[in-house]
Amino acid sequence: MLESLTSNLGWKFLSLIIAILLWYAVVGEPELATSVSAPVEYKNIPAALEMSSDVLDRVHLELRGPAGKLRTSDLADMAVVLDLESVHRAGERTFTIQQWNVNLPSGVTLSRAVPAQVRVRFENRASRDVPVRARYSTLPPGYRIVKQDVEPATIRITGPESHVNLVEAVQTDPIDLTDVVGESDFKVHAYVTSSQVRFASSPEVRVRVVVEKGP
Repeated sequence: MLESLTSNLGWKFLSLIIAILLWYAVVGEPELATSVSAPVEYKNIPAALEMSSDVLDRVHLELRGPAGKLRTSDLADMAVVLDLESVHRAGERTFTIQQWNVNLPSGVTLSRAVPAQVRVRFENRASRDVPVRARYSTLPPGYRIVKQDVEPATIRITGPESHVNLVEAVQTDPIDLTDVVGESDFKVHAYVTSSQVRFASSPEVRVRVVVEKGP
């Protein structure tokens, strides 16, 4: 037994020294505090609902932990993740940012988040077709538009119900008619003014316009 205890004594001693040094490096490392700005991510968004309020995209986090764990490189991929799986109907919901909402490095704790809570308003998703209106920037002096055709004439939009219902029509990007005489075709994009509403398909439309000299 004595022989087994004394065999490879040098390696055992070296292992003990390394273990002591590692313990000292971890335990003896000073604790520091820092603050970072982290993105807010949302997961499990309900399929039939829309977030209709302005969505918070970043949160200020105050963190504490060993100095070696608070390096910028260790915190670069950190994010606040809010799970919306519990949301099943329209209305307002408040989410409190806790330690488990942040993918922190081992040994780092969350002191506080600013803001500490995120309130989100959910609405039912709605879709409808609205007319497309061509918009023109300039006309040659003495000329006028005698005919125009927009294809498609309507386009489908989707988004939170209250925002979709407020959209009466969408407009194209301005079409410059300075050098246009007779009939011309333009491919332009339609634009919806509400930031909460989007197009259900491609926003590209074709505008055919006939310009003639006025009387």
